[in-house]
Formats: sequence, C-alpha cells, structure tokens
Amino acid sequence: MTRLFAILAATAAVGAMGAAWYVTQSRDRDQFAQCRSSQIAGGAAAIGGPFELVNASGETVSHTDVITEPSLIYFGYTFCPDVCPFDLARNSDAVDVLAENGQSVTPIFISIDPERDTPEVVGDFAFNLHDKMIGLTGSAEQVKTASKAYKTYYKKQEGDPEYYLVDHSIFTYLVTPEHGFLEFFRREDTPEQMAEKVGCFLENA
Repeated sequence: MTRLFAILAATAAVGAMGAAWYVTQSRDRDQFAQCRSSQIAGGAAAIGGPFELVNASGETVSHTDVITEPSLIYFGYTFCPDVCPFDLARNSDAVDVLAENGQSVTPIFISIDPERDTPEVVGDFAFNLHDKMIGLTGSAEQVKTASKAYKTYYKKQEGDPEYYLVDHSIFTYLVTPEHGFLEFFRREDTPEQMAEKVGCFLENA
C-alpha cells in the first residue's frame, strides 16, 4: 500500500509539473497574457475580421482603411435612447485618458441601424461625441457582415416603423492593425479601467 501511495504521489507530482510547464509555455507564447482579464471561446482570433462599410463622407472603406492604429470599436445606433450615448461617451473619455498618457487610440462607432443611420447622421453623431471618433454605416448586408465578424447581436424591435428600438450587444472591442482583436470591455468598466488595460496591451505590443 505504501508503494502504491508513492507511485500515485509521483504521478501527481509529474502531472503538476507538466501542467505548470504548459501554463508557463502558454503565457510565454502570449505576449499579452498579463493584460488579459477575459477568456474568449476559440481564442482571440475567433473575433474580428474584414469588413466594408460606408464612412461619414459616403465612401466605402475597409477595415484596413479604418483601423490604422489601436481602436475601440462599438456597435450601436444613433436613435439609441441611453445605452449607446453613455457607452460611447465612456469610450471617448478613455481615449482622452490614454492621450494624456501619450497613447493614441481611435474610437469607432459602427451603426447596426442602416435604415435610419445615413452616412451624414452617423458622421454628426460620432463627431459630437469625440472629434476623433469614426462613424460607419452601410447596407444591411455590409452591417451584417461586420457584426458577424465581431460576434455581436442586434435585432430590430417590432412596432412603430419610424421610432423603433434595436436590441443589441453592448461590448467595446480593442483592436489593433497588427494583432487584430485583443480584448473586450463591458458597460461597468470605467474610462480609467479601460485606459489602464488598453495601456497594458499597447506597452506590450
């Protein structure tokens, strides 16, 4: 029995060492391990991807045209009564905190309501929130493609054909040209918390 316990103990020790080695190696492979606070099913590469949308000038632009530096991407709509303005104002504040720290980040707003959100409407909405914010809209199919790339959800509510609401997910995504999607932020994250986390990713890029 003593020998059995010894074998089991040795096996457990080897297993623990192997697990520790695996975790260490995984962290070594991920240069942003110390910055991450969320787990993504399928890994970070499962979120994000190419898209084509329309900017405030009515020009069709791709993801490479828009994401030219670290960016905070948010999907919403201009008729949103409270959630979108609050979240986008928070994102704008985070961008300003980062700027004070010498780090440049672009806030991006992608409309999931192309029926009402024309390029002009989206452009004015974005500019009023932050002079650096990029507003994007597009056809229903273009918006759907962008939304699917970032695994977001939206659904138009039934009711008044003009003053309807749109249910949608409310995450903000940190994306860079070099690494693609890196992290997402929830509503409860403050501008300071966002800036601290984004700063960690930028410092380790």
